[in-house]
Amino acid sequence: MVLKIKLKQLDHAKGLNIPKYETPGSAGMDLYAANKKDITINKNEYKLIPTGLIIALPKNYEAQIRPRSGLALKYGVTVLNTPGTIDSDYRGEIGVILINHGKKKFVIKRGTRIAQIVILKNYKASMKKEKALNKTKRGSGGFGSTGVK
Repeated sequence: MVLKIKLKQLDHAKGLNIPKYETPGSAGMDLYAANKKDITINKNEYKLIPTGLIIALPKNYEAQIRPRSGLALKYGVTVLNTPGTIDSDYRGEIGVILINHGKKKFVIKRGTRIAQIVILKNYKASMKKEKALNKTKRGSGGFGSTGVK
């Protein structure tokens, strides 16, 4: 089954590719920068990059915005709030917050592949207060505690 997602391409994104899977095994689709002028992200700086896209996700689905591994490895550029979440009832432009952890400035030209979008089913949950929870072998150990003796 292929989930059909309605997409609106804003004027400043005209002429850019819309997201699509590049290979049959791809989990994510590339998002492209829809900036009119080059955007420079200096080292240790972050900026919101426009995509010029609005999507209408079905109820109980979300879109996650994730980094592109090539940008992270080659330039130290990644998505700041990874994964960013697009809720099914959001109808604004998708923007990607990129941060430059690299050693030099990074220039984003129009059409640069800046992130990937992954579509996932989500499940609703409700929280219920309890006085006590069941005990586990791990207990409250966290932050790298497993496997440490």
